[in-house]
Amino acid sequence: MKRSNWRARLSKIELDTDDVNERVLLVEDDASLRETTTLLLERSGMTVTAESDGKAALDRFHSDAFDLLVLDIMLPSMDGLEICRMVRRESQVPIVMLTARAETADLVAGLELGADDYVTKPFDGPELTARTRAVLRRAGSEPHAMKLEAGGIVVDPSAFRATKNGQVLELSATEFKLLIELMRHPDQVLTREMLLQRVWEYDYMGDSRMVDMAVKRLRAKIEDEPAHPQYISTVRGIGYRFGTP
Repeated sequence: MKRSNWRARLSKIELDTDDVNERVLLVEDDASLRETTTLLLERSGMTVTAESDGKAALDRFHSDAFDLLVLDIMLPSMDGLEICRMVRRESQVPIVMLTARAETADLVAGLELGADDYVTKPFDGPELTARTRAVLRRAGSEPHAMKLEAGGIVVDPSAFRATKNGQVLELSATEFKLLIELMRHPDQVLTREMLLQRVWEYDYMGDSRMVDMAVKRLRAKIEDEPAHPQYISTVRGIGYRFGTP
């Protein structure tokens, strides 16, 4: 998309930026897109640090504190998928992937590695802003929400903490929100469309692969045998059901 078009779109965006100052690490090697995406995120009230190189971005992540990572997949020295993999080894910070390629392998790989969402280029400015805002909201706590308990799993939404048999579960913001949604509706079938709307906050038909990959990651963390799940069962062709062993 031409820079002039980006600036025109930016000028039309009206967002509430009161009390907003999330720190974002943007990693994009295209100079024009990096500049316009930075302006877009800053307009929505975020503080943006931009990098063009994968290894430099990982060094910056280790030296500074960030609330969100926005990663392009194709990067020099180290691609976005490798950055996502390495970040997930030590942090559950929300991650949104950017990719110019709509190939299934890239998208699924990012989601399997723990990305919370993705946006395929070229994208509309408001779309990226809405998705990054939704991811950040999922990372926030729910101060008045009550604890949930089932089969040894205890979730405290206000503390953003989940445990199983007393052991802390290292969940990403999306996995945490997904677990809460499933536990709030025990023994009920939740369709992929319902989960997209409630967890990812999509008011339109989103990509059900995000639900499937998030469930896969969540099972790996809460199930004794993820291949034979006892908590989250699949209702073929429809969605998922939460129960206790």
